[in-house]
Amino acid sequence: MLLTFKYSRKNKQYLLQLPKIAQIPANIQTLYSPQSFCETLLKTILTAKYRIYIVALSLEQDQGGKVILDALYQARQFNSYLEIAVLVDWHRAQRSRIGSHNNYANAADWYFHMVKAHPGIEVPVYGVPINTREALGVLHLKGFIIDDQVIYSGASLNNVYLHQQGKYRYDRYHIIRNLPLADSLLSYIKQQFFTTPAVNRLDIPTRIKRYQIKHYTKLLRQSLRDTCYSYKGSATLNELAITPLVGLGKQSILNQTIYQLICTVNTKIILCTPYFNMPRLLMQNLVAQLRKGKMIEIIVGDKTANDFYISHDKPFKMINMLPYLYEMNLRNFLYRLQRYIDNGQLTVRLWKNGENSYHVKGIWVDNEWLLLTSNNLNSRSWLLDLENGLLIHDHYNQLYLQSKQELSFIRTYTKVILHFNQLQSIAEYPTTVRKIIYRLRPILIDRLISKLL
Repeated sequence: MLLTFKYSRKNKQYLLQLPKIAQIPANIQTLYSPQSFCETLLKTILTAKYRIYIVALSLEQDQGGKVILDALYQARQFNSYLEIAVLVDWHRAQRSRIGSHNNYANAADWYFHMVKAHPGIEVPVYGVPINTREALGVLHLKGFIIDDQVIYSGASLNNVYLHQQGKYRYDRYHIIRNLPLADSLLSYIKQQFFTTPAVNRLDIPTRIKRYQIKHYTKLLRQSLRDTCYSYKGSATLNELAITPLVGLGKQSILNQTIYQLICTVNTKIILCTPYFNMPRLLMQNLVAQLRKGKMIEIIVGDKTANDFYISHDKPFKMINMLPYLYEMNLRNFLYRLQRYIDNGQLTVRLWKNGENSYHVKGIWVDNEWLLLTSNNLNSRSWLLDLENGLLIHDHYNQLYLQSKQELSFIRTYTKVILHFNQLQSIAEYPTTVRKIIYRLRPILIDRLISKLL
């Protein structure tokens, strides 16, 4: 017991020693729905005074994406001195979204069309290649920087994230007014992306080819592995404070902090992830905490709340296997730990609400630490993608009511799993799915797929 306490104190010391930016409690606002997020984002864009930087995995050519890009052009038209830029993943922007039927071959074609439709109004869109191929890493940074605010959400900019046309993809949404924090995030973006030949405009008639920037992409990836946010962390341990974290690869400071968060739990940890495909290290840490008597709550999306899930009456593609692979992981996890479910230490909730989907991620520890993050807590986020996060230290529970309300909304459409048999076994899957699983398992290709997607 003494040894356990010693290690827990060491882990907490790591968190306490991280440099922190002071935060005024009244300047953090939590939103609880995609409609509120969309409305607030549009309002903030249209009232921006001196800068707008939109960083997202994708800005898609659909109703949701068009609303945002139109607002950016409108804001620039009203204020010609506005500093503005959009950064999206270079690979994702140059292919059609799986299952989409847009008028343009890819989003980049649409960006160029918007330039021609708005002569004299500059809203540059840049493509950021995190690796030479999309399957090996994407731009997964979050945080829209508008004046002195950071609008932090895991949402991309398209119909489902902005709740257009009757469907939504549920995420987390926070508005943080904090000039040093916004400056820190923006300084990283400018230093890493606007100083390298790997990053180029997408809204132009002739776009650069992948092979032309292959060398620069590799150099950028190495730089991203070695660089963190730069800021003056002057907050004391008695203040509400935020530590911005960014990283790429297994040894990143973001991954280290997630590890330390799990290790430092004193009473209870709450963890949200859209895909149950955690790295082995995190799985081992969670099991170790259960053995020490700690309480753990995991809120994960049902397989039908995965954006790759399709109903049985539609054509099935290999990509549609993913929700089943994630459910298999979860069922095996619960099978091993059923005794902790029975004694009340482990609570697992499945989120499901009709045809809507789930994209919530984050960690709450002992009502003292909150992590807002782009990291899906899966193998791909841990190893391949460029991720970031905001670690909030709330020693005096100044955000307790907001956190409680947010968790209440997240739990609204969940059901508690009391036994692993409540999840389907392979034998209960559709015939097509069963056949593919039985073919893949002998060569372990299912594990590779789950790491890359």
